[in-house]
Amino acid sequence: MKLTKQFQLYESEISQFINQLKQQNPHLEESQRAGRALLWDKAPIELDQQKRTNESRVKQQAYVYQNK
Repeated sequence: MKLTKQFQLYESEISQFINQLKQQNPHLEESQRAGRALLWDKAPIELDQQKRTNESRVKQQAYVYQNK
C-alpha cells in the first residue's frame, strides 16, 4: 500500500523533537547504550557456581512467620 506524497513527507512533533535533540547532542545514543550496559548487561553465568549456589540454599518453610 503506497501512501501519497502528503503522508510520506509528514513527520510528527515527537519525531521532530527527537531528531532536533540528536542534532544538538550527537553523543546521546552512545551515552544511552553505555547506561543500558551499566544497568542491564550482565557477565555470563558460570553453571558450576550457579549449581553450587542453588544446592547450598536453606529450605524455607511455607509460612515464614509461624514457629514450629
